[in-house]
Amino acid sequence: MAKKVEDHFLDAYLGQLDNCTTLHVTSAEPANHAGIAAVTLANVTLTAGAGNGDYTIANGDTSGRKLTVAQQASISITASGTATHVVLTDATNIWMTTCTSQALTSGGTVTVNAFDVEIADPT
Repeated sequence: MAKKVEDHFLDAYLGQLDNCTTLHVTSAEPANHAGIAAVTLANVTLTAGAGNGDYTIANGDTSGRKLTVAQQASISITASGTATHVVLTDATNIWMTTCTSQALTSGGTVTVNAFDVEIADPT
């Protein structure tokens, strides 16, 4: 039996993710949205919605679909610590990934390079 997922279903997931309006660079994994403040080292406001500047939804690199989060340059660092995670939030929910560990100093800036969230087609 063949397996198939229409782009519509994959885009629905990615469409929830592109509703996030804040990107946080954190020193640890927050347990939930309420826990972000305690671990945030830097954050920047994003424009929600694919095609509005910060998010693009397209075909995946090998299959499926992907959401690209645009590079966020020169984000003001508000607390010193070691960056270990990048968190996207929609004011209620969080999505998180790890990043290369980097020491950040309050008063400086940090750049988060563009990254993809990719969902492959089923095999």
